[in-house]
Amino acid sequence: MASTDYTAAFKQGRRSYQAALTKGEYPYLPVLDDILSYTEVASIENLGLIDIPLSKIIGTKTEGRTNAFANNFMPLLPEDSEFGMKWALVYDHQINDGIRDPIVAYEFMNQFYVQEGNKRVSVMKYLKTYSIPGTVTRLIPRKTDDKENKIYYEFLDFYAVSQSYDVRFGKEGSYKKLLKLMGKKDDELWSDDDKLTFHAACYNFSEAFRMAHGEKLNLSVSDAFLVYVEVYGYEQVKSQTEHEMLAALQKMWTEITLADKGSQVELIQNPVETKSTLLNRLLPTGAVSPESLRIAFIYTKTADTSSWAYAHELGRMYIEQVYEGKIKTMAFDQADDDDKVAESIEHAIEQGCNLIFTTATQMVNQSVRSAVMHPKVKIYNCSILMSYSSICTYYARMYESKFLMGAIAAALSRTDRLGYVADYPIYGTMANINAFALGAKMINPYVKIYLEWSKIKGQDARERLQQEGIVFVSDSDMITPEHASRAYGLYVKKDDGTLDNLATPIWHWGKFYERIIKNICSGNNEESAQKGKKAVNYWWGMSADVIDVICSKTMPHGTYRLIEFLKSSIRADAFHPFDGPIYAQDDILQCPEGESLSADEIITMDWLAENVIGRIPELEELTEEAQALVRLQGIKVDENADK
Repeated sequence: MASTDYTAAFKQGRRSYQAALTKGEYPYLPVLDDILSYTEVASIENLGLIDIPLSKIIGTKTEGRTNAFANNFMPLLPEDSEFGMKWALVYDHQINDGIRDPIVAYEFMNQFYVQEGNKRVSVMKYLKTYSIPGTVTRLIPRKTDDKENKIYYEFLDFYAVSQSYDVRFGKEGSYKKLLKLMGKKDDELWSDDDKLTFHAACYNFSEAFRMAHGEKLNLSVSDAFLVYVEVYGYEQVKSQTEHEMLAALQKMWTEITLADKGSQVELIQNPVETKSTLLNRLLPTGAVSPESLRIAFIYTKTADTSSWAYAHELGRMYIEQVYEGKIKTMAFDQADDDDKVAESIEHAIEQGCNLIFTTATQMVNQSVRSAVMHPKVKIYNCSILMSYSSICTYYARMYESKFLMGAIAAALSRTDRLGYVADYPIYGTMANINAFALGAKMINPYVKIYLEWSKIKGQDARERLQQEGIVFVSDSDMITPEHASRAYGLYVKKDDGTLDNLATPIWHWGKFYERIIKNICSGNNEESAQKGKKAVNYWWGMSADVIDVICSKTMPHGTYRLIEFLKSSIRADAFHPFDGPIYAQDDILQCPEGESLSADEIITMDWLAENVIGRIPELEELTEEAQALVRLQGIKVDENADK
């Protein structure tokens, strides 16, 4: 038995050796002493006896016996050598009695190098065992700005609470993301049950990933595990067997392949106009009739209590009106957590809905889970820069309207001080603030924008602006029916305390939905073409008529003409609000003259324009509701709507 298995292991080693030589790679085990010869070690820790995942053991501490193993730890020496006979004895011992003696190893950068026990490791790797006990010494490198070094220091924080070596991520922020998905705080110590449950989940997933031939991907098993947990939720993951995981993994394989490609996002900034031709009428490719669609809209709150839900409800009613009863729609509200979102989606599907719009960013994870479970149902989530292939996301370029609002405010104000009330520091919010500031500066180069946040605990944004003597204010985009107020859009506070509305930015969600439905009915679906290749995000603006500005009838004629001219220029792509030069606070150049900010730079903007007086709040300053949304799509990823 041992002889046969040594021969099989030897063949695996020779194949790995030859493959490495073909690729121009080092064919033997890496030697830690060689690595340390050009690396500065900051400190040494004795971890004692721990369970080491075999996938993390990649090399030896010293150069001795290096040529005995290929870089996959399989043997390279002949079967009849002393080495071969000892390997066979270790194999027999493992099969008959089990290896109990721990190896001695060093950990460096979340990988292990063997001091004593190389043959034991080789045998256990050949048997595809998950882990092996070992006495470990950790060598901590000096902290640097290198990406791998930063990730390792993130791991050290993770290990401090988990004592787990089960995952090794390749992206910054992944350890914190995992803790969040598990419902853990960054500094929350794990119980023994937590450790055992997590260890079992990681083991089961590694087996499922192997059975799904995940080794053919560049994506590591840990990075794939993070995607898996993000889709299905840790509560479900931790109770699954490896075979249940395999079945679930196969259903969401497009998300895994997308992550393997680097989670590429196809940002579609203008709708594709469909042309009816004789050919596509005779040979339809995926086209459907409006009558075949049954659409559900899901809101976190009610249309009476939320301006955001109200705006989307107006969009739903617009669809019913435009299609004159050909399309049936229904609405589900108060879906304010994953369980309620899942329940609403399932209810909608039971009612025959084949197209579902989840209208808030915080619904995105459950939207993906439901899409994976129901691949024949199209699910769209209202968010931006989300890298999922199973769903499509959509959002509007509100910054275009905010630029015009800033120009209006500066044109009408008799002072150099304007106010801006923002809500959540998430993707897109900084672009809105800065666009307003740049629009105002275009009219008045001396204007300052006083920024306040409505979602900071214990603060009243409007009251703070009033204390500063600010009377021209850009506030919430819409009113909430249940709490009607004039504190929306751009308004001026008059001497008697009343508010006079000057202009309002408009989200034309109805037109947005109409264009999406036209795409579906015509068979012109970008998301279908990009399935498993890229995540499709629709990010439309004034050119698609999904964003607009409504001006007061009392606005001076000259100002009105200017705004209409700018509006037409933006629609025609003849004018860009973020043309350089653009400076941030502290005179930092963000966009040189003659250039324009890219779409990604606009969406992920994490700075404030030079004429903005204020700052971006920290996570802990925000309300609990705001914190939940910021953790999901906040611009401060390291800390990492319903409006």
